[in-house]
Amino acid sequence: MVRPRWLKARNWRNQLQIRPLGHGWDQFVAIWASINLLLVIFDVSYVPLRNFWLQRQLYLLPGVPLAIPLTFLPDLTLTYDPIKGIEPHRDTQNFIEKWTLLDQQLLSKGSANPASKKLLEQQLLLTNQLISENPFLAANKTGTLERIKNRLRQRTGLESATQGASKLFNPEWIQLNSWSQERLFWQQEIMPLIATNYWRSIDEAGRPTERFWRIDLLWFQSVFFFDILLRVLQLKRRFPGLSWRDAILRRWVDFPLLLPFWRLTRVIPVAARLRSSGVIDAEPVRVVVSRGVVALLAVELIEVIALQIVEGVQAFIRSPKWKQRIKRLGTPDRFQNAEKQDFEGLLRIWLPLLLGRVLPSLAPQGRELLAYGLQRSLVKTPLSAPLQKFQPVQLAEREFSRQLATGIIEALLDLSKGTAAELSRDDQRVKDLWVGASEAFWQELGNALGESATLEQSQTLLAEMLEELKLTYLSGINSAGVEGLLKKLEQFSDGELVTEP
Repeated sequence: MVRPRWLKARNWRNQLQIRPLGHGWDQFVAIWASINLLLVIFDVSYVPLRNFWLQRQLYLLPGVPLAIPLTFLPDLTLTYDPIKGIEPHRDTQNFIEKWTLLDQQLLSKGSANPASKKLLEQQLLLTNQLISENPFLAANKTGTLERIKNRLRQRTGLESATQGASKLFNPEWIQLNSWSQERLFWQQEIMPLIATNYWRSIDEAGRPTERFWRIDLLWFQSVFFFDILLRVLQLKRRFPGLSWRDAILRRWVDFPLLLPFWRLTRVIPVAARLRSSGVIDAEPVRVVVSRGVVALLAVELIEVIALQIVEGVQAFIRSPKWKQRIKRLGTPDRFQNAEKQDFEGLLRIWLPLLLGRVLPSLAPQGRELLAYGLQRSLVKTPLSAPLQKFQPVQLAEREFSRQLATGIIEALLDLSKGTAAELSRDDQRVKDLWVGASEAFWQELGNALGESATLEQSQTLLAEMLEELKLTYLSGINSAGVEGLLKKLEQFSDGELVTEP
């Protein structure tokens, strides 16, 4: 049995596509397309992951202020925010600036100073406005505001976030707890959340500002268009009869590289180019993916196909037209002329072969079998039973049976050889006799089945056998069985299955 296609080892280095400018160009385009795909993934995920790039901290558990600092990563927000049209939100930016002034004032003057009290009242007013007006709504960060409110409640033990803010910005509370300790709560748990808010501009089409297409078009899609154009020209040169439309359609796998939307589909042409250029060997990954797909779909496919076949056979067996079908097998116009001639030709080849060569070679076995049957028949006769005690009588019976069997077999073989010789001739009379015998056989079989309950009983039994097959075999098909088959397929080596001891 041949190794499955998805397990065959392929020489991927020899399966390279058309290279208009050589192997080096292929590798450059493949690597350039890979860089573009990474940038596309970064661009698509930038807005959802902006908090990570802004804070460069990895939170282990959601909602818990326990994070791993990743300060070695660069702050990409300063460079990439303008590309996405992101700017600091006025309200949250004002809150951060006022809190910085308050922090400096409390560290230098303390909370008893009149200027400090004024700044505390001002910061409390900004906090209440932040809670009531929700400036996080424009950036779809309402959940961030809820986290801020929850932390204010947990810090003070009050049920209202506004009451908690009033307590935290109370000069007496700050005198009792020390601002050097309180500021850690604000710096570590509140201000980082407020800093994640932003405002994103809208273009003339009413969509969020997006300027990545300029980088994509200038640096990447222009290169991809040039490469695709070269490959289309190469196809036209190799196949002059190929139309421009067909030549372009043959490069359909590269189309996602030029689309300004559905940009993540570029993974398909990138993977194809990496594999065809020999930059990476994607064969192990392809094998694993293929096996996974086979394992997932094989159970349902086998069940549907097998059930459809069994249902079709059952419907054919239960058909009430069996008698007419059997009779039609013997009608002269049952086969077309070509099919009829082929059928007659097979008969002229196989019947002389069976009668002239196969049966004569079985003569010794036939003589032994017939002689033994005749001897057993003589033993059972009333006349021979009393004489079985005598050895000469037994020898005489065996010799008589052997000679009689030899004569019968030789007569049958002579008849078989003569019949084979006659059938091998191109005789019209023989053809007519065979046709007449075939017609009579099928007609008589149809009449016999129609006059008895044999056909109905046979149909019922066969249908029940197939129904039992559906209940036992098809219900036993599961993913574990398919996995077992896949493991057996993996044991094929050079077309042979390694059998287990």
